[in-house]
Amino acid sequence: MDSGSLLAVIVVTALLFEFANGWNDSANSIATIVSTRVLPPLTAVGWAAFWNFVAAFGFGTAVAKTMGSGLVHLEKINETVLVAALLGAIVWTAVCTFFGLPISVSHSLMGGLGGAAISHAGVGTLITSGWIKPLIFIFLAPLIGMTVGISINILVSWLARNKSPQRMDRWFRRLQLVSAAAFSLGHGTNDAQKGMGIITAGLVTVGAIDTYEVPFWVIISCHAAIAGGTLAGGWRVIKTMGQKITKLQPFGGFCAETAGAATLFGTAMAGIPASTTHTITGAIMGVGSTRRLSAVRWGLAGKIMWAWVWTIPASGVIGSLAYKLLHRYMPLP
Repeated sequence: MDSGSLLAVIVVTALLFEFANGWNDSANSIATIVSTRVLPPLTAVGWAAFWNFVAAFGFGTAVAKTMGSGLVHLEKINETVLVAALLGAIVWTAVCTFFGLPISVSHSLMGGLGGAAISHAGVGTLITSGWIKPLIFIFLAPLIGMTVGISINILVSWLARNKSPQRMDRWFRRLQLVSAAAFSLGHGTNDAQKGMGIITAGLVTVGAIDTYEVPFWVIISCHAAIAGGTLAGGWRVIKTMGQKITKLQPFGGFCAETAGAATLFGTAMAGIPASTTHTITGAIMGVGSTRRLSAVRWGLAGKIMWAWVWTIPASGVIGSLAYKLLHRYMPLP
């Protein structure tokens, strides 16, 4: 297969990855607003998909540059590595979505890229310094989400201390529309850039562009794909996120989504590919724990965290196997 054909495969596979990203991560955007019954499920996914797409305009591409050129040496890999990386991420994401596990699709792509790159040319293909922040944020993102969620919950509770429960419920049902939109905007801003990074890396690898700058058509395509995946709705994951971890009212849903959105905007501007799943899960657990610790199903939370821990190595193994198969049966000339 020639380089031009492989580039087309990279683009198509990257868009499929973004669709799978939206499919699994739609739970992050709408789980709280569905569980609090502010919006019905189909309306909620439409609301989230709209803001996923709007995020294409004006939020930069710092995360795309980290993902596409900050993890591996582009001069040491080829197009086959990028296709294998995407396949590793897509397969792991699809498996976890089927079983209702909310995982970091960002980390599945990192794992797939790392595994494929090592199979191609050894550990020397990795940029060690580029992996430090994303790996640290596997643990920091949920802790930050939890801390910010608890803080916002306490602050908003104090501000609304003299208001009647009925009035608070009315207000927070309206405010949750805003917080869900903000979180979906943060989700699109952060996660759509992962596919952008791989497509742009492919363009650099085949010499279609000289410098690592994300073309506008790549930005629009990836946001459209992630919005389409959100519309598809990973309903099993939505049930896990919205109903099984803890029970939320509109007040709690607003606090969790606001905390998640604030964290995601911060990491996106810093160019850190943080997990929207880790962030919102931490925020939901933080808000739930402010009622009482037993309000959170910590056993289920533990299982979810194990899925997070296994995401990079599992998708790395799949990416490595995918590279070996592609290299054997569809080698570059």
